[in-house]
This record gives sequence, C-alpha cells and structure tokens, in this order.
Amino acid sequence: MKIAIIGTGYVGLVTGVCFSDFGHEMVCVDKIPSKIEMLRRGEVPIFEPGLDRLLERNVRAGRLSFTEDLAQALEGADAVFIAVGTPTRRGDGHADLSFVMAAAEEIARAARGPIVIVTKSTVPVGTNRRVREVVAAANPDLDFDVASNPEFLREGAAIDDFMKPDRVVVGVETERAARVMQEIYRPLYLRDFPIVMTDLESAEMIKYAANAFLAAKITFINEIAALCEKVGADVKQVSKGMGLDGRIGKTFLHAGPGYGGSCFPKDTQALARIGQDHASPIQLVETVIKVNEEVKRRMVDKLLDLCDGSFNRKTVAVLGVTFKPNTDDMRDAPSLTIVPAMIGGGAMVRIVDPQGRREGESMLPGVEWMTDPYAAADGADLVVVLTEWNEFRALDLRELAGRMACPRMADLRNVYSPGDVRAAGFVAYEGVGRRG
Repeated sequence: MKIAIIGTGYVGLVTGVCFSDFGHEMVCVDKIPSKIEMLRRGEVPIFEPGLDRLLERNVRAGRLSFTEDLAQALEGADAVFIAVGTPTRRGDGHADLSFVMAAAEEIARAARGPIVIVTKSTVPVGTNRRVREVVAAANPDLDFDVASNPEFLREGAAIDDFMKPDRVVVGVETERAARVMQEIYRPLYLRDFPIVMTDLESAEMIKYAANAFLAAKITFINEIAALCEKVGADVKQVSKGMGLDGRIGKTFLHAGPGYGGSCFPKDTQALARIGQDHASPIQLVETVIKVNEEVKRRMVDKLLDLCDGSFNRKTVAVLGVTFKPNTDDMRDAPSLTIVPAMIGGGAMVRIVDPQGRREGESMLPGVEWMTDPYAAADGADLVVVLTEWNEFRALDLRELAGRMACPRMADLRNVYSPGDVRAAGFVAYEGVGRRG
C-alpha cells in the first residue's frame, strides 16, 4: 500500500520507518526543510536504538521517502496518518489540538480520494469526529473515512514495540476503513498479534486509560516507597513480592524520582480535564498528578539532607538527566525539577548523560556537562544516580568514592546495593524506599 504520514517527530518517524519495513510505500511529510534534508541524508533527529539502521535500509530499498510537499505525498495514497504533536495547552491542561486540525484541513485541500485519514496522535475522546467535520467542511467533495490508531511505543524500545506489539488498537466506523487498516497491519495479523477493532471513541479512550493506569502504578509504588523508609521495609523486596501476583504484574513497580516523558504527564492531565469537562471527575488520576509532583520535590529533600541541609558551595555529580535510559527525551524529566533546585541553592552541578546534552543544554543552564562519571566525581560532595543508563550500572564504586571530597550517594533508581556502596567507602547512602 502507499501511505503518507504527517509529522516526523518521535511517533511519526518510528511509525513511518516501521511501516516501510512491512513493505508499504511510505512518504513522511514535514514542514521543516532542515529536518527533511537531514532525513534524506540518513540522519535521524531523535535518539532511538536501531532506528538509523532501519531507516537506511528502507530508503535504500526505495520504500521510504521524505518530503515537504503534502499533495505529492498523497498522490495515490490509500491512507494518511496524522502524527503531529498534541502538547498540553497552557493554562487549562487540555491537549492542544491545533496541529491535528491544521493537518486535517491541509489533507482535505490536497487529497483527491478515496482515502482513509488516520489519527495516530494521542487525542481526547471525540477528536476523530472533529477531524471528520473539519475535512468535510474544507472539501465537501472528498471521498474519505476516518480512523483512530493510537500508539503504544516505549521510548528506547519503540521498534520492538511496533514490530511485536501487545496489541494494535484501531477505531473505525466503516467497512472500508476497517479493510484498509487490516491490510496495513496485515504483517502483524499474520503473526497472530492482537488487532483490537473498536469504535472511534473507545480507541481514543483506550490510549488515555492505559497511560493513566501505568502512571498510577508508578505513583503507587513511590508512595509505598516513602512509607517503607519510615517503617524500615525495602521497597525492592515489596515490589518483587507484589509483582509476582499475576493480577498485579511486575512492570512499572520500580520506585524512583517520579514519572516524566512525552506521554504520562500530558496524558494524565488531559484525561483529568476530560473527566472534569464531562462532570465525571477521575479523582484517582487527579491525585496521581499531584503526588507525582510531590515525589520529585521529596527527592530534592533527600539530596538536601545528604548535603547537611545546604547545597551552597557543594559540588554534585548527576548521572543521567533524561526521563529514562535509551532516549534523549527531556520532556518533564525529574531532572528538570531536581537540578534547578540544587543550582538555586548554590550547588555546582556536573552532569553526565550519554544522550541528554542535545536537549538538556538549553533546559538546564548553569551546569557543567561531562562525559566521564569518574571525572565528574572528582572533589564532589555528592553523586546522584538519576537515570539508570547501563553505563551507570556497574561503576567502580571504590574509585568513585576515592575521587570524592565527601563520598555520599543518592541512588534514586535503586541501582546499587546499600551494603556494596558502604563497603566501597561511601559514608552516606540514600535510595528510594530503602534504609539509608
């Protein structure tokens, strides 16, 4: 099939590259000329393991191309995917749908039909019906269908998630849209991956409900971790014991400095607003949002205690600032709360992150960026493990401690054993939900 996709951000680019690997003819469209030129050169503007190689392979095979010309991309296309951003709207927490609606209007003016218009972006319930109205108003003669196809990609594992999904969710209203979507995902259907066909509203709601539930699991274990610290329990043992219950599951039960990233913060806020707007408030989600912010601030208090109550004139080495490993994404990362608090208190902060500098340099002014964790620890008063990159999982703790002015560690991802840290010469250790 020939498919166009509007938007070459994280979701759009991964989707376009993976569909081309299915054998479809993919044309990725973006309005930013520099991004299109970069992609034509085989350069990927985001960090996602394996994406550069997959892109190169499909460009070379002639299945994948990039353009600024939407009309050209839509010539002969069976479907067009909208994969533009839906950031949180300032002031009210709603998802900003201006990019989605602008894309829908542009499709209406450029398409010749028949065509299926698929919303890949995360959008509130009712958005696909609005897309239908916008397209029909802009081009009453266009023969088109709409479909909802929310994404469930984990940054750092997106290609595997796309090729081996837990499920593919497709919302449709017509037989033609269902037929086209089934053909697009035929390679997955043939390998028995679940394809869940629903109505438009249910597909839209599945995405928000799934992300809100996962955010709630993270927040729950972080609340339990705070209690563990008070009563002397170890949250790693608690989460393991919980996770072995098949009804609960072990994923997303790792205590830490709070969730961040491109999805959970904005999707929980949007879902909370949807509930409020329909006089059906989702109080659990509202509490999750509130508690997650409190968790980040609680991490600042941990670091402050380790620095004897003051960051002033302290040197702190921070290992990892992206919201999770294997990504360069800094959106709503806990580091954006924690690092500025230390700098504001007078600390000199050194940061080591394998991929975080490209985005983080403008978001975390006043820090020193370094490439070697041991060099960052030279003369430091505190080392903070903030993102659990593999590079930070097997450090020589004795060397690290030996380089520090005062060997103290805040292990906010519970990477290391407290006993091992103390045996290596650290005089103070704080994890999350563990004895200090």
